[in-house]
Order: sequence, then C-alpha cells, then structure tokens
Amino acid sequence: MKSYRKEIWVNVPKRLAFINITKNVKEALLESKIREGLCLVNSMHISSSVFINDDEQGLHHDFEKWLETMVPHEPLEQYRHNDTGEDNADAHLKRQIFGREVVVAITEGEFDFGPWEQIFYGEFDGRRKKRILVKIIGE
Repeated sequence: MKSYRKEIWVNVPKRLAFINITKNVKEALLESKIREGLCLVNSMHISSSVFINDDEQGLHHDFEKWLETMVPHEPLEQYRHNDTGEDNADAHLKRQIFGREVVVAITEGEFDFGPWEQIFYGEFDGRRKKRILVKIIGE
C-alpha cells in the first residue's frame, strides 16, 4: 500500500466563505498515482471545515444565512470563549456543524462522487493563511 500527503494553502479575505477545492484534491490524486483507495481531506484549523455538497451559489448563500441564524457572530459577548480576547467563538461552533473532514473512495483513479458532489473548504474565521490536508492511501 502507498500513501501520499499534500497540503493545500488558502487565504480567505473574508470572515466566512466556501471554496471549492475539488480541483486541488483531484490534482493531489493524480500526483499520488494511487488508483484504488481512500482520500482524506481535512481542515487543519479549529475554525474551518471540509465538507461535500453541491457547487451552487444559492445554496452557499443559504448556508451562510442559516449559519448566521443558528450561530451569529455578534454580539461577541454572548460567547464565553470570547472572554479570552478572541472574537471567533462562533467559528468554532460553525466548524462543529459542518465537520472537520471528508473521506472519498477512489476507484480506477477517480473519486467515487455522487451526482453534483464537490469538496469544499468552509472558512468561518478567515483573513489569514490556513492549511488543508490531503492524505491518500491505497494502491
């Protein structure tokens, strides 16, 4: 069995955004030369997420609106975590909702996606450089 590791770096200028990283992950799969196996993609930051869904801008708008309704950024004083001087308690909670990682099966050198499925990086506390790990194992 082989394994391959790659980091994808992003710098999101806004506090909250969804970035389609499917192309980047497919590039890692090609570089790995693995044809059968599994691909793990995870955010290496506790205020961001990796998830699979549809690449449709209306849906992404709905995600943002839904998240801000469930876990609003302000008022900052509503969160005990922000008592430490941070202002990102909401980002930690949003990450819990969207999750840390995804795992995608690989068959004959391709991802086993369902219709419309894409891999996204969800940023909930942007404005600085962040890492995404791609770990591929198989043969």
